[in-house]
Amino acid sequence: MPFIQILLLHMPAWLFCLLMVVIYVAISITSLLIIRKYYPHSKCKPHNDIAGFIFATLGVIYAVILAFVVVITWQDFDKAQDDAVNEANCIAALYRDSTPFPAELRAELKSELTDYVKNIINEEWQMMAKGQRSASVQKIQAQLWELYSGFQPKNETQKIFFAESVKKLNQASELRRQRIFYASTGIHPILYFVLIAGSFITIAFTMLFGTENIIPHLIMVSLLAALIAITLFTVIAMDYPFTGDISITPDVFTNILSTLMSS
Repeated sequence: MPFIQILLLHMPAWLFCLLMVVIYVAISITSLLIIRKYYPHSKCKPHNDIAGFIFATLGVIYAVILAFVVVITWQDFDKAQDDAVNEANCIAALYRDSTPFPAELRAELKSELTDYVKNIINEEWQMMAKGQRSASVQKIQAQLWELYSGFQPKNETQKIFFAESVKKLNQASELRRQRIFYASTGIHPILYFVLIAGSFITIAFTMLFGTENIIPHLIMVSLLAALIAITLFTVIAMDYPFTGDISITPDVFTNILSTLMSS
């Protein structure tokens, strides 16, 4: 399991965010005080004009990279949530489309679908937080395929609903694979390296400006460090959409389960 996923799994989101902000601000303040000690503002001040143009370019480059990763992460989070909703809808459609089938098959399908959803909620969802899949859910899915493959439609209506059911079962299987993929795959480590290295380079550059009063300089550097830390936390928190406090819940499957059990 990736290190980021381990942190999200074992550390509350608020504590993780606070820890990142404290670390970034502490490093920034300490570094600025050290730089001021050995490289006073009088040596930096003559270069403020040139440094301002360079910092503007540097800031835009890092902001674009950071915004790009935030958008991509957010889109993947939304896509994983949409896939979970569509998967649950496919399961509901499987039970609804079994209406023309024989009573015995309908009863077996209802039992298997109910167990399937229960295992997703009670077992697989917890395993996805670790990037894993449930063998029980996989087994029930195979049993559902066996039920459909052993059924021979006896009239035109059953043929139509049977074809639609097989299509929905294929969709549910594919959406489950995608859900598990999102649970176990995060941002490539090289992007984390770029984001973290870029954050420290950007913050370090602000320390080269010469200001007579160090207090406003400390405040500005601290605020920039805190903002970058919060944004990076947002990327990390959404990187694994089924892990941590900020994650996708199985509410849609819970609703489907209540529908199955009440029908």
